[in-house]
Amino acid sequence: MNRKSTVKSIALLKHFQQANNQLAVLIDPEDFRESPVDFLKKIPEETSILLVGGSQVSAGKTEEVVSKLKAFTHLPIILFPGDYSQLTHKADAVLFLSLLSGRNPEYLINQHVKAVPFLQTSNLEVISTAYILIDGGCETAVVNISETQPIAATDVQQIVNTALAGQFMGKQLIYLEAGSGAKNPIPVEVISAVKKAIQIPLIVGGGIKTQAQKQAAFIAGANLVVMGTAFEN
Repeated sequence: MNRKSTVKSIALLKHFQQANNQLAVLIDPEDFRESPVDFLKKIPEETSILLVGGSQVSAGKTEEVVSKLKAFTHLPIILFPGDYSQLTHKADAVLFLSLLSGRNPEYLINQHVKAVPFLQTSNLEVISTAYILIDGGCETAVVNISETQPIAATDVQQIVNTALAGQFMGKQLIYLEAGSGAKNPIPVEVISAVKKAIQIPLIVGGGIKTQAQKQAAFIAGANLVVMGTAFEN
């Protein structure tokens, strides 16, 4: 179906706008090897969204994982693509990520242009997202792939300014990311400062592995917290 002839759904964007204290679980298709039934049994009960994507994913792997999950859950599945080649019609929506913390044109606009032919023929809900990398204490895969540097976690004003730039550009979400495998989650003072400055929903992810870390992010202002698949108490 051609996107130009349809009314674009905004159901999941509305979910982000209206929801608070929501949890998303991020699945890297390249590392997903267990049965979907076993996986869905072990994720936290409060999980409201599944994010699927990674920095480097083999061809067809994202669609394979999304299809398997769809057979056993009604949770919305949103793509979190590291590359336009990870797009699949099987998901419900895609975070259309612009890496605003870096200055690499490939991830500011080039990947988006490459995605257009696919998205024009897709019913995926496209959610424009300002993606901001924050130093989580170690070099992450996204830093290597994007060939950009994260913003220092101590440079709160630069983080706030970048988030506001995203909002002023018309982005629908702000995503603060410490990166997969980060030693440190986003500091609560950073989350709080960004939340106070923006008028659009805030997603926070990277380095969040415990209930205490998750709750701290919520209290600081995150609308949605993203956790990986290594759950701790």
